[in-house]
Amino acid sequence: MSFTPSLDAIRFTLLDVVGLDPLSATGAFDDLSTDLVDAMLTEAGRVATEVLAPLYRAGDQVGCRIADGVVTTPPGFADAYRLLVEGGWNTLAAPKAYGGQGYPRLLALAVHDLFMAANLAFSLNPMLTQGAVEALAVHGTPEQQRLYLPKLVTGEWTGTMNLTESHAGSDVGLLRTRAVPAGDGTYRLSGTKIFITWGEHDVAENIIHLVLARLPDAPSGTRGISLFLVPKFLVNPDGSLGARNDLKAVSLEHKLGIHASPTCVMSYGEHDEAIGTLVGAENRGMAAMFTMMNDARLNVGLQGVGVAERAFQAALAYAQERRQGRALGSKDDGPSPIIAHPDVRRMLASMKADLEAARAICYATAQALDLAHTAPDETARAEAQVRADLLTPVAKAWSTDIGMAAASTAVQVHGGMGFIEETGVAQILRDARIPPIYEGTNGIQAIDLVTRKLPMEGGRVVERHLQDIAATAQALAELDAPLGRQLAAAERALARATAYLMDAAKRAPNDVLAGATPYLSLFGHVTGGQFLGKGVLAAARGPHGKAFADARLALARHFAATRLAEADALATAVTAGSANLDALGPEALAI
Repeated sequence: MSFTPSLDAIRFTLLDVVGLDPLSATGAFDDLSTDLVDAMLTEAGRVATEVLAPLYRAGDQVGCRIADGVVTTPPGFADAYRLLVEGGWNTLAAPKAYGGQGYPRLLALAVHDLFMAANLAFSLNPMLTQGAVEALAVHGTPEQQRLYLPKLVTGEWTGTMNLTESHAGSDVGLLRTRAVPAGDGTYRLSGTKIFITWGEHDVAENIIHLVLARLPDAPSGTRGISLFLVPKFLVNPDGSLGARNDLKAVSLEHKLGIHASPTCVMSYGEHDEAIGTLVGAENRGMAAMFTMMNDARLNVGLQGVGVAERAFQAALAYAQERRQGRALGSKDDGPSPIIAHPDVRRMLASMKADLEAARAICYATAQALDLAHTAPDETARAEAQVRADLLTPVAKAWSTDIGMAAASTAVQVHGGMGFIEETGVAQILRDARIPPIYEGTNGIQAIDLVTRKLPMEGGRVVERHLQDIAATAQALAELDAPLGRQLAAAERALARATAYLMDAAKRAPNDVLAGATPYLSLFGHVTGGQFLGKGVLAAARGPHGKAFADARLALARHFAATRLAEADALATAVTAGSANLDALGPEALAI
């Protein structure tokens, strides 16, 4: 299964739809230029194509192995990871103070867009390490930052996130892992964690685990959780590696997909000597962990984009090669390529439109995070931060939903051959199923959106977003009146659903929860339509040529005719309330 880096689409979204100009205007990125972006993306595309993509299929077939606590990754993975470290790819957006290059998060995201499409299982490793860097940069002690950040930034050491326990999935407050003060500033941890991505492996010399645990006198629930740094190998004061810590992988999970990513069951303190240090304040571990999780949620959203890209490329290539049936109007004597059939083109167009919309949502979220740190005044930084907060659950959930849909559609385009492992699209479908689940299920993202994000600033944050969409619709109306009208109508549906939820929060919270998932879908549809509209405007006024501009317009029109056409129906689902769900309790569902 071939892979081609989608450089033109990524450049267009990065430079024309979302844009680097707001970041350049901050003065925080002196050497940021179009030439730099082009050079970096071109080289990242080469790495994705020549290094990572060839390992995708073999990694799935071979998988990871464990013996006596030692995990072996598929052949080629360790060498590929070493090339990423040597090439500085892990350092792009990391702080310069710790050896990073200090580029915008937006640029790093565009690079990882290529890597995730090329090899999702491999890309989970640097993704989690980036999250560990974020958590320690914000919450770590000066000594932790000195000892650990330089090696984590380069990727010489990797990082993990240890939340889940067998009895406590999304309800982290139920965790039982304990941390007992040792009297010397360190703690002794004991407990078992499951679903630990890249918890043990052979691609780096040390693994830095960030582990949620309870102190002996901690309050119950999430208020009593602390975060601890627990390295695989202890680190001496001079930064050299010391003794092996009392932790190990006891098994690997047998999974539906991402077989080349070792998902471990981790045991801490079998000999009462799992040494860790506190990150942040006691009983404030969730605040520190959420720094890491919010970083991961955007990157998981990007996984949805990567899956969709891989699925679309496979489906498009097959549809151009596979001949079956004679298309209406065909002058060929034999069967036509299946791409000549309207229903196949419909599937491909939907995959492409969803993919480009999700890519733009993720990039816009990254841009907002960059501006939250670099905008010239406090008001602008605060406004950028709440915009990022609003978009993050949508970037995570909507993008991974469309990734799953694209993977399923790719199988459909392949027909019976898609159901056969040899074509490779079955692997894409299996891999696509996990991003909607981990780092907070998409249902949790929807609840977060409606209960925490909509009320920000008394609803003014979402109101500004709605105004931006309406402004885009107005600009589109001057170029393509039907498209502008469709986006405007979808914005009104989103505004109506938003007003309903804001009002229901005061009188019927259960109605809000019942409408959460359709609301997130509606929000993603309309926001995706806005960004495709921005692409139409940018292509019309840019130097890309008439063929490109016509293609972007056709793509946006297809999205409007399919996704935006669902806006009123989704708004109706949002405002239906919880009465029907309340009537469908366990007894009713069992009938």
